[in-house]
Amino acid sequence: MTDAIPDPKAVLPRLPVFFAAIATALILAVSAATAQPAPDLDAWPNTDFENATVDLSEIISGGVGRDGIPAIDDPEFLPAAEETGLGAMEPVMTYAPGGVPARAYPLRYLTWHEIVNDTVAGVPVAVTFCPLCNTALVFDRRVEGAVLTFGVSGNLRHSDMVMFDRETESWWQQATGQGIVGEHAGTTLVPLVSWVESWESFRETHPDGVVMAQPGSARPYGRNPYVGYDSSARPFLFFGEMPPHGVPPVERVVRVGERAWPLTRLSEEGQITEAGVTISWAAGKASALDAAQITEGRDVGQIRVRDAAGADVVHDVLFAFAFHAFWPEGEWMMGN
Repeated sequence: MTDAIPDPKAVLPRLPVFFAAIATALILAVSAATAQPAPDLDAWPNTDFENATVDLSEIISGGVGRDGIPAIDDPEFLPAAEETGLGAMEPVMTYAPGGVPARAYPLRYLTWHEIVNDTVAGVPVAVTFCPLCNTALVFDRRVEGAVLTFGVSGNLRHSDMVMFDRETESWWQQATGQGIVGEHAGTTLVPLVSWVESWESFRETHPDGVVMAQPGSARPYGRNPYVGYDSSARPFLFFGEMPPHGVPPVERVVRVGERAWPLTRLSEEGQITEAGVTISWAAGKASALDAAQITEGRDVGQIRVRDAAGADVVHDVLFAFAFHAFWPEGEWMMGN
């Protein structure tokens, strides 16, 4: 089942300012032609489009070109105790591999850059966030003995960011970590344990931790360019099937492997132990996709996922439509 084309007036307030003019033209063109805007393949002369694991027609332009959203390389950090510009409930991605101070990557920066190429305890990692799907994941950048550096292609598949590596210009699906086009098509990046929590929670848990410093780019950091997006009735530039069980398309779900737990269920029960994991929900974290200022976003709670031994587990908290799009045969943990 294919959805109707989004109403430009409903979509544009949620888009980054520098996307708006391009997006207007794109949406109107899509409406007129009842077709999705295709990516500019001529801009990728080094990408092997003959080697793909997905139908190329599923990949569309997001309205900006290659590196139009600039990834951050080798970010700078400062001690958490010295950071005074973040709100207590602001969301940060936490990566704490052990042996080194935990690192916090504020979503106020990732919203505008989407990828941070970093090295932690000698491990090259890609810290990624796609606002349109709410997917926040950390990957090991090592593939077949080589270290890759990732950028934002400007393209989308099922509304999710398509990343590319600068070494082979292969295209990668951010939500799954899978290479989908080019030399690395069929390869899957190794996901690393990370989670999104409030700045206050990070400081309390990791008083000796460090936090990514504000990048030097001219961006209105702290401002949410997707105002009201996670309360909208539909996702942007998504033409696929809506989730089952009456789950709203932009409701958050916790994904562990190919299972998804609706956040509404978790917020009601507080803690759930099922399928070999314990998922805990706690209040105190602002949505990055709600109010005009991220620090003023409504409380959507924070999640931790642990196994039977109490160790943190790789997981993601994404929108329901994205889970259904990438794991169409996945199991929905709806409870009784």
